[in-house]
Order: sequence, then structure tokens, then C-alpha cells
Amino acid sequence: MLNLSQILAFSLVSLLMVLTPGPNMIYLISRSISQGRLAGLISLAGVALGFVFYMLCAAFGITSFVVAIPYAYDAIRILGAAYLLYLAYKAIRSEGNVFSVKSLNYDQPHKLFLMGFFTNLLNPKIAVMYLSLLPQFLHPEQGHILMQSVSLGLIQIMISVSVNAMIVFSAAHIAQFLQQHSSWAQLQKWLMGTVLSALALRVLLEQRR
Repeated sequence: MLNLSQILAFSLVSLLMVLTPGPNMIYLISRSISQGRLAGLISLAGVALGFVFYMLCAAFGITSFVVAIPYAYDAIRILGAAYLLYLAYKAIRSEGNVFSVKSLNYDQPHKLFLMGFFTNLLNPKIAVMYLSLLPQFLHPEQGHILMQSVSLGLIQIMISVSVNAMIVFSAAHIAQFLQQHSSWAQLQKWLMGTVLSALALRVLLEQRR
């Protein structure tokens, strides 16, 4: 059973992750500008399916691992914290303009859906979300790990799909803003690096469960 602090903390992390530019954001903006909002929404449906795929794989995988191996949860916790620190370093040190929008050719609906799915499936940020971040919010003493994993996954999907839908509907304005305010990229890098570092520190300081 999730408590309110779990839900709020994971929701905040999910929101920050979806607001950080990545393959999904760039693809949805580019597709919506190149082919219209309907194409962007079809692509977003594929992205949503990618979220569901990751959620189920992570939920069943983490549950089996924790049940089968003693202290497995602590191993995931410590390795996850180390990886979070690495991601924080990479976020701050990253260079280049992640906001450049590519011009895309016209695609049929089935291809739009598949491209959205595979863009999300090959997105390292989503893999990090489910394999490194999600386990930090699971509390074995609060009930079944599988149910907690699925519940948190559904929260992440709801937040990500909602934010990405708003991105699709305002893609042209977002692209123009991002191109005119390049300093926003630096702010996001430091914000993401700080959040990931703080989360890693909190995880490391937790007592073994």
C-alpha cells in the first residue's frame, strides 16, 4: 500500500524526468511540427505503450529478484544510488544543444505508432527511471512489491503522458521558446543534476531494510 509521501516524492521525480529534454520530447515536438497534432498524438500512444512495457518488465523482474535473493533490495538500492550519482555528473557535464528540432518526413499512422514505441523503448532515461529510480521508492514492509511497482509505474505513465500531450498540443510554441532561451538548457542540467544527487544521497543514508 503506497503512502502519501511515496506518491508525492515519486511524482515529483517523474515530473522532473519528463520535463528534462530527451528522445521522447524531441521526437514528439518534431513530429507534431512536421505532421500535425494528430500525428503527435498517435506517436504519443506508441510512447505510452513503451512505458507500459518497461513498467511490467521492471515490476515483475524486481519482484522476483527481491523475493529470490536475500538482501537483494539493498543491493539494488546501493547500485541505484551509485548510478544516480553518475547520471547527475553526466547531466551537469553534458554539452551540445538538446533542443534542436529535426524536420521529419510524412509517415502513416502505423509507422508513427511504432516509431513512438521504439523511441521510448530505446530511451535510456526511461530505463533509468524503472531500473534505478523506481526501486528506491519501494517499501517491502508496506505490502507486496509487485503491487507497489505497478502502482508507481501507473503514476509515472499518467504524469508522462499528460505532460507529453501538452507538449504535442503546443509543440510550435515550445520549440520557439527553447530555441530563443538557450540558457534554459543549462538551468535544466543543473536542476536535474542537483535532484539526482540529492536522491542518491538520501538512498545511501537509508538504513538497510
